Amino acid sequence: MASRREAFLAGERPDDVAIFIDDDVVEGDLSDAAERTENGWLLIVDGESGRSVFQRLAGVDPMAFARQAGDARTAVDRDLTGGDCPEDSDHDPEYVFAFVEAQNEEVGGLYADGPVVHAYAHCECGADYSERWVAGD
Repeated sequence: MASRREAFLAGERPDDVAIFIDDDVVEGDLSDAAERTENGWLLIVDGESGRSVFQRLAGVDPMAFARQAGDARTAVDRDLTGGDCPEDSDHDPEYVFAFVEAQNEEVGGLYADGPVVHAYAHCECGADYSERWVAGD
């Protein structure tokens, strides 16, 4: 059986959101709700609750953040725990917010190839960036 994280990244949980929070941003143990990663915590939660959780943890409205971060396209790690800051490649994201959009052949492009992961990252330097990819790639 696939973990919540594996199922999300495979595009099988379109009603959920993923939230990565770096250790430097959040204090305490989130093991009751999140998966421990090398440098932080990854939560996979239902979309409605997830947006509220993200706003509490990151201090920013997730949809406003997504619109802002969507203007800068660069790589977000496929495991949602890192990325390539457009300002400095040695920087790490403080948080990542991601959701999956279902396959939609009528829209075309990436959406015709399968479910699409939308990932938005906020770097320690303040830069925001994003990437989209077909789930499972």
